[in-house]
Amino acid sequence: MSIVAGLIAANAPSVTVNPGSLAKPSQSIEILIAVTLLSIAPSLLVMFTGFPRMVIVLSLARNAMGLQSGTPPNQVIAGLALFFSLFIMAPTLSTINKVALQPYLHGKMSFSKAVSVGEVPLKTWMLKQTGSQELTLTEQEAHQHPKAPKDASIVTVIPAFMLSQLKSAFIIGFVIFIPFLIIDLLVSSTLMSMGIVMLPPTLVSLPFKILLFVMVDGWTLVAHALFQSFS
Repeated sequence: MSIVAGLIAANAPSVTVNPGSLAKPSQSIEILIAVTLLSIAPSLLVMFTGFPRMVIVLSLARNAMGLQSGTPPNQVIAGLALFFSLFIMAPTLSTINKVALQPYLHGKMSFSKAVSVGEVPLKTWMLKQTGSQELTLTEQEAHQHPKAPKDASIVTVIPAFMLSQLKSAFIIGFVIFIPFLIIDLLVSSTLMSMGIVMLPPTLVSLPFKILLFVMVDGWTLVAHALFQSFS
């Protein structure tokens, strides 16, 4: 048995493994990565983009006018928020594609290295949209004390970013509500002074609010306010 084992070992081809070598990922791995990204795309959209701020502000604008939930439909609100978010994120996504994704797909960078390199522009953009108060809160809860915001881990940046998105969305929504609230008060006081108490004030004020929104090109103003909030 020892002679046979020695002959097998002598005739066996030598195999050298180089952990540092890079190779272009196979098509099956690329498909697996694509399917994985598609399965978690909704979560990534909420965590890493301005989608929450967009959809909340657009929904508040619809509610401020007193429109029903189907006008405009939820699909339209979500679609606008999605494409607005992609429009805002286009420069960052282009940078990630250039410095991380393409080098990995061409075998010039390992997967772990591509993730760490691609994280830098994304975290830089997120920190720009994150309030210092929210970031300090998440860092304290995680018992982390980085010297500078750029040194914070992505684990603490994500919840701070989402909290900042909610805060900004409700501030913009509050500003949108003010003119429509004034119209409701004027219509309500006018109807009360005329003794008309059986007619709902919201039914009378709705056409005036829609007219005001159309005259000032409301959707464009809302989109402009959203874009400016990310600048």
